[in-house]
Amino acid sequence: MRLERTCERVIEEHYQNSREDYLIYLFHLATYNFARKYIQGKCVLDYGCGSGYGSALIANDCKQIIGVDIAPDAIAYAKDHYQAHKNLSYETVKPADEASLPFTGAIFDTVLSFQVIEHIGDVEPYLSEIHRVLKPGGVFVISTPDRTGRLFPFQKPWNMYHIKEYSTKDMARTLKKYFSSIHIQRMGGKQEVLEIELARTRKLRWMSLPFTLPVIPEILRINSLRILKRFKKMNQTTLSHHKQQFDFDESALLISSAITRGVNLIAVAYKQLA
Repeated sequence: MRLERTCERVIEEHYQNSREDYLIYLFHLATYNFARKYIQGKCVLDYGCGSGYGSALIANDCKQIIGVDIAPDAIAYAKDHYQAHKNLSYETVKPADEASLPFTGAIFDTVLSFQVIEHIGDVEPYLSEIHRVLKPGGVFVISTPDRTGRLFPFQKPWNMYHIKEYSTKDMARTLKKYFSSIHIQRMGGKQEVLEIELARTRKLRWMSLPFTLPVIPEILRINSLRILKRFKKMNQTTLSHHKQQFDFDESALLISSAITRGVNLIAVAYKQLA
């Protein structure tokens, strides 16, 4: 089956046609590879797995891994493209504020949730469910864009799909309600490579500013950003459907607590032992 491309859904073949898209794809790969140290021989939940490529990427390191997503078309695509591993399965779930996850409590050693929390208005049910399905002492690995470099301090997200973007302080404050021993790092890397993303986000920050002021009603923000997105799409050159070759790869990226200016936050948090 084919899966419709959106700016929020990574489909491997669609993210290798431009330098900007390819770098975003590498951000995702780097995050999954960072998580390998927390999944070795473990029972893992990939919460918000999207098209399923990431769950498949790390499946050989897991005892069992289940990828879940609220989008039925994404799960259908994942099953069609990435179901080769016997220890890997995919399931559609309801949003956390509508229904609990279809798992008993304390069943997973590790929960991964990458580029999800920024889409959620009320994060309490989402975090509560992750806490519930984790075993005592289990680890939660989460990634999200770092708002510090993407937005002015007063600005709402210029991504119309994002409800809230987080700083390190925001993330720590949010996670500590449910988890302990929280460690937050940033994703950075070679400046000449990161500049591809930093230039993109600087442009969008300024272009969207009239619609993303805090006084703007949410419906107006979303509709205005939707129009801006359509305008940009009309003026874009049609992308090639063939993979391109680029002069950088995942080795250009680094995840570290020493990075002061990055593109994403990656947090590792633990459920307290009983």
